[in-house]
Amino acid sequence: MPDRETLHVAEFLGDGISAELSRSVHEVAAALPIHVRFHPVDLSLEARRLRAEACYDAAMQAIGQHRVAMKYPTVTETDSPNKVLRERCRFSVIHRPVRSLQGVRTRHDGTVDLDIIRIAVGGTYEDAGRRIGEDAAVSIRVIERRPSRDAALFAFRLAQRLDCGVVSTSKYTIQRATDGLFEEVVSEVGAAFPGVPHHAELFDSLLYKLILKPEAYRVVVTPNEYGDFLSDMACGMVGSLGLGASASYAFDERGDVGIAMFDPAGGTAPDIAGKGVCNPSAALFAFAMLLSHCGFRGLGAMLDHAIRAAIAAGESTRDLGGTRDTAAFVAGVIDRLRPAAG
Repeated sequence: MPDRETLHVAEFLGDGISAELSRSVHEVAAALPIHVRFHPVDLSLEARRLRAEACYDAAMQAIGQHRVAMKYPTVTETDSPNKVLRERCRFSVIHRPVRSLQGVRTRHDGTVDLDIIRIAVGGTYEDAGRRIGEDAAVSIRVIERRPSRDAALFAFRLAQRLDCGVVSTSKYTIQRATDGLFEEVVSEVGAAFPGVPHHAELFDSLLYKLILKPEAYRVVVTPNEYGDFLSDMACGMVGSLGLGASASYAFDERGDVGIAMFDPAGGTAPDIAGKGVCNPSAALFAFAMLLSHCGFRGLGAMLDHAIRAAIAAGESTRDLGGTRDTAAFVAGVIDRLRPAAG
């Protein structure tokens, strides 16, 4: 299609509902006024059992060449594909946007419009710990300057674009060395953004206040494990973990994004795999994030709006209280895309 711009995307295929999510993304991509060419890599458990190193090498070659990737859910057996990719790609920041959706029932009255910027490495997740005798155990918790800087810089740049402030959150009064270093780095980065308000809040206090008044928060930057907890809680506030999309970023020495990977936050859902009833919303939201990252912000926003409009109209999948199967939901999204794409 020489009359349309071509976007090349590495695609990491996984397990369970992965094939259905991929098909949904491809169908939506075909409705856009650009040509999206996907370059698939099989990261399914079956493929990894046969040739794990070859699978990961192929994934690295694809994302290295095309600079962006869509990834679908994968089973963890002996290795975690997410962990392997994070280490090999040197992802240091995870961005999880969480927004309230009209048409989704929740047990919370507030409106959530939150961008959670999480350090992707360190914290308590790098060391499984060790037992000391029968009655004690210990693990090492690491906070590093470089990933903290990457996360802070991403947060302040995003807040500058959104015309809002940044809240950094940790347990800096207790974890004075580790979380203290994180907050120190965030303040240093913030000094280069005098037009972006910044303040720090204790993590437990932020959770409490977020429940009471979510409208008070927009961009939050935090260490690894805190961001993990906060992301899942925020998805619960908007009604479903199945609505969460995620992006992982690796940065160059200047703090600019080098490579990026986008994925739905949910799992492989083996109980419904192959039945055509899974909710592809998170995968489609992730694809919208990819489009925006690649410079197609108008198309990304258009897709985001089309997903939300379909759900608001009650054209949702069963997990959200609707009656549509996967294909019918995607068709509803595409119907809303075509008039806008013109």
